[in-house]
Amino acid sequence: MLVTGGAGFIAANFIHHLLRSTPYEVVSLDALTYAGNPANLKDVMAHERLSFVHGDIRNVDLVAEVIQDCDVIVNAAAESHVEKSIEEGGSEFVTTNVEGTQILLDAIRRKPVERFILISSSEVYGTAESDPMDEAHPLNPRSPYAATKAGADRLAYSYYVTYDLPITIVRPFNNYGPRQHPEKVIPRFITQALQDLPLTIHGDGHASRDWLYVDDDAEAIEAIIAAPLERVAGEVLNVATGVDISVNEIAERVLDALGKPQDLRAHVPERLGQVDRHIGSTEKTERLTGWRARTSFDEGLARTIEWYRDNEAWWREVLARPSGVAGASSS
Repeated sequence: MLVTGGAGFIAANFIHHLLRSTPYEVVSLDALTYAGNPANLKDVMAHERLSFVHGDIRNVDLVAEVIQDCDVIVNAAAESHVEKSIEEGGSEFVTTNVEGTQILLDAIRRKPVERFILISSSEVYGTAESDPMDEAHPLNPRSPYAATKAGADRLAYSYYVTYDLPITIVRPFNNYGPRQHPEKVIPRFITQALQDLPLTIHGDGHASRDWLYVDDDAEAIEAIIAAPLERVAGEVLNVATGVDISVNEIAERVLDALGKPQDLRAHVPERLGQVDRHIGSTEKTERLTGWRARTSFDEGLARTIEWYRDNEAWWREVLARPSGVAGASSS
């Protein structure tokens, strides 16, 4: 199995899951940009079933070489810094998220594989027009990042329709858990609280999300790969919990869990293109694969807080990088 973006948050946790719970031999391909952290794989890098390739999915020749012995590809490589896409524009996001996906898709036209799983994003939906959002919800991306994920999502579907490739599109809702870059809201709140710094909240904090613990996401991806191909080929599958919690409530829970005063919350201007609400329908994925999220938010948050408490060196090193400082995003 090739996992692109393998040193990133979701992909690294997925690789840990594969090595722990499956017999797959795994190849991790990562360009090691700001979100690709080798420390995310440090404890498994010497594993006999893991190979690491430092490289970019936009490198046509490298991709062609790497996929030669792969049966399954999980494309999780992406530029995912929402704030950066807003402040700097979408150029880098287009080349990685859309063109990189196109290069992988063209590669499997030449060298067929058994499965191609594209890790898309619930951000492609924009603000919920229905409750909960199912896979037929309109795509209304509200940031350049989300727009490029929507582009890759629909490009992958077009390759399924046009070339009959074994493609499944996965739309995870808001993941959280160990090894997540502190630009994202839950680790940002945790690390801010651990340092007795203000927890910066965009607007009044009413924006809500469907929060998915990353180990549940890993189990969902495995279940989708294991499902009969005729059941999932060409399908879009949400990976969600069906429950949404506001950013303001997240801040309250983090401060309570760490015994910090609630007046550490600090409101800053609303983010451009803010999505008000995300809550995902779980029916289709459960029906087609049998998967359902099994980690409650309280349990997942407690595990996440414990990990950041125990791995202070990891997040301090990330924050010390030039790109390590970011506002609190709800994605």
